[in-house]
Amino acid sequence: MKDSDFGTRDKRGHWTPNKRPQRAPIFVWPFQPIKFLKWLPGYLWPWNLAYFAVALLSWMFLTPDLARMQSFEIGWMLAILLRNAGWTLLFYGGFHLILYVQRRQDTNFKYNAKWPDSDNPTFLFGSQNAENIFWTFCSGVPVWTAFECVMWWLYANNLVPFLSFATHPLWFVAALILMPAWRELHFYLIHRLIHVGPLYHLVHKVHHKNVNPGPWSGMSMSTLEHLFYFSGVLIHFIVPLHPLHAMFQLMHAGLSPAKSHVGFDRIVTSDEAAINTDNFYHYLHHKYFEVNYGERRIPLDEWFGTAHDGSPEADEAMYRRIRAKKLVR
Repeated sequence: MKDSDFGTRDKRGHWTPNKRPQRAPIFVWPFQPIKFLKWLPGYLWPWNLAYFAVALLSWMFLTPDLARMQSFEIGWMLAILLRNAGWTLLFYGGFHLILYVQRRQDTNFKYNAKWPDSDNPTFLFGSQNAENIFWTFCSGVPVWTAFECVMWWLYANNLVPFLSFATHPLWFVAALILMPAWRELHFYLIHRLIHVGPLYHLVHKVHHKNVNPGPWSGMSMSTLEHLFYFSGVLIHFIVPLHPLHAMFQLMHAGLSPAKSHVGFDRIVTSDEAAINTDNFYHYLHHKYFEVNYGERRIPLDEWFGTAHDGSPEADEAMYRRIRAKKLVR
């Protein structure tokens, strides 16, 4: 399987898929039920179900009993920190090992033919990967764990609304299905906010060093941005949900950036098969900076005029918008 069969690579080494990102059929009117039913399996499988499987395994076997978490103790909090670090190493390190260390498919389906910088003073230690790993483990995983520990303490002490499967099975399942959509909405809101003026330099600048992102770039953020990023779990303060929903949301937030920054359109598994990573839309945000602040399931970028699908027409629209902003200033 060759990327030339599915897209084109320009003289600078940038590969663009022939198939452009399209709006999810949820927000298409009139409603098209057949298209929605065809789209739904791709929403669930493989990635969201994978994150849910990790959350379920973690809740059942890798999380202390709530009774033990009624008070903050170093033992159970350290166990959660090590568990989260382990999943991070498996997901981020797995993508990195296969695609960037072993380079099993070389630059086949890689959006940018260049590899991460290894001698660039812009990055800590001169290395893009080293800086990315530093921020991931020294800030991302601890902040993620801190939010999780606080949530467990609140649930253990009955300080937040609690939803059980036995009493509300339909809402329980519906909330699990909707959780990635809430994550997407929250991500857009905080992401758009931290692109504004001083907040960008204070909060978000670290992440945008990664013009050519790789898996470890996903959670390479300042500590302030990690606080914004994981704050989506605060919805549990007001909406009755189960601790499993909180676990799913936090695992999704903690692990999905590896896939969304992997830098490859597909992971080739055989001569005729590949797993679609579906991250071209967000790659364009790293490439062009002022487009695609969210994802495609909720078309907020389309509604606010910041969507980019990789086409020359989208390039021209982006340049017109940038010129107009400069004239206003």
